[in-house]
Amino acid sequence: MVSLLLLSASLSACDDNKSAAQTAAPPAPQVTVAKPVKKLVSDFDEYVGRFVAVDFVEVRARVSGYLDSIHFTDGQLVKAGDPLFTIDRRPFQAALDQAQAAIEQAKANLAFAESDLKRGEGLVRGSTITQQTFDQRTQAKRVAEANVTAQEAATRQADLDLTFTQLTAPISGRIGDRRVSIGNLVTGGTAGNTTLLATIVSVDPIRFEFTMDEASYLRYIDALSDAQSKSRDSGLKSLPAQLKLIDEKDFVHEGRIDFVDNVIDRASGTIRGRAEFPNPDGKLTPGMFGRIRISTSPPAEALLVPDTAIGTEQVRKFVFAVGNNDVATPKYVTLGPVVDGLRVIRTGLSPDDTIIVNGLMRVRPGAKVTPQQASAEAMTAKDPTVRTN
Repeated sequence: MVSLLLLSASLSACDDNKSAAQTAAPPAPQVTVAKPVKKLVSDFDEYVGRFVAVDFVEVRARVSGYLDSIHFTDGQLVKAGDPLFTIDRRPFQAALDQAQAAIEQAKANLAFAESDLKRGEGLVRGSTITQQTFDQRTQAKRVAEANVTAQEAATRQADLDLTFTQLTAPISGRIGDRRVSIGNLVTGGTAGNTTLLATIVSVDPIRFEFTMDEASYLRYIDALSDAQSKSRDSGLKSLPAQLKLIDEKDFVHEGRIDFVDNVIDRASGTIRGRAEFPNPDGKLTPGMFGRIRISTSPPAEALLVPDTAIGTEQVRKFVFAVGNNDVATPKYVTLGPVVDGLRVIRTGLSPDDTIIVNGLMRVRPGAKVTPQQASAEAMTAKDPTVRTN
């Protein structure tokens, strides 16, 4: 009987220990905390747009004829004045020779008319010829002079036509593929049915076109100094711009705004802008997409945190701040752009706050945590999930 009582007491003690273990509070989750990073940053906006060439030329012939030769390779870089196409010159050379012969004949007729008129001046004073005959000789001289002028014009035109058989590059840039093969008849002139032979686009510099909304446009105007705002010609041309391609992580291309349209589109409420960028290696190609960044304010000190420190509550963004009692408290913030891998916090955070930068999913508002100190910049370097664009 005594053994049964001892066994019962032992089992009861085990149950009490198990119940105490089950009711004990779980340990506080471990999180990484850091102070916000302070840096000088500028506010900026980003837009998507396309590259366009500064100059775009369609190469068309001014005279009609059979294509005799081609002097370039498809897609090569050409300089202004380089030969591109040659149209069969023989018919135009023959027309020039004929025009030169006609002008010699016209000059001979003029010389005869001048000498005939000179003889008539003495004869009319002596009444050897009538005044009517003298007037006819005067008219003949004037007709001969006009004929010489007309033949000289025809010769110049024939010479131009012969020159137009040699087509040269009007601008420097990259030429496309040939649209006509040797031996084909090329239609020239100024009519709409002329033959397109090739196209040339300038390479360096290159322009980037984009559209901005009305509010951003007004913000850029306000960002200019008073002297710049009063200048009718400057507009937004003094604003610097940075650009990156779709395969680039950073805005490595530097340029400037060179044009803003004079009207805002009524349908979309946007205005067209354009920036110019150097392109010495020809990598930037017309039609290519890119992302442009425009600064909207002078550099100012701002607080930055990793994107891993930011949580979302419906439409609001927040970070968890850890106080002296190691309790996580949410702070609602307004986000800015990403600078050097860190997110700018416009409002809602102070430089003295200690925030959770890793382990956000293990934290609940008002819960205790076990903080481990680190720097926000170090967390950004380690964490491959932080967005940089």
